[in-house]
Amino acid sequence: MSHENVEIVRRAFDAFNRRDLGANLGDVHPEIRLDWSRSRGPDAGIYRGSAAFRGFWNTFFETFDEVTSVAEEFIEVGDHVVVPNRAFLRGRDGIKVEAHSVAVVTIRSGRIVLWALYQDKAEALEAVGLSE
Repeated sequence: MSHENVEIVRRAFDAFNRRDLGANLGDVHPEIRLDWSRSRGPDAGIYRGSAAFRGFWNTFFETFDEVTSVAEEFIEVGDHVVVPNRAFLRGRDGIKVEAHSVAVVTIRSGRIVLWALYQDKAEALEAVGLSE
């Protein structure tokens, strides 16, 4: 099952990079939780439900002219996929930003139930019961 989980997360990253939230909504559980509480940005918080999930990302995309997230690896841990990644963003005023973070995506019954942001790999691995 874990290989299928990685494929679900790959599809989500691909859809994100195309700004196509509708492409992977079939992979998202209606009661998804987006845990962005560890963000250093102004939208830090926890968002519950597919409408809040979609709204968060729509607002995010409105902020940036360009957004690309590059997954560095996919680490399978039971129902979780840990994804260290780099995001390359260009704001409306042309300001470029590169951000490093780690996503922990939890999948149950083939659907994403949690997407959590971590600032570093060690913290993300610890969250799923591993150490670096």
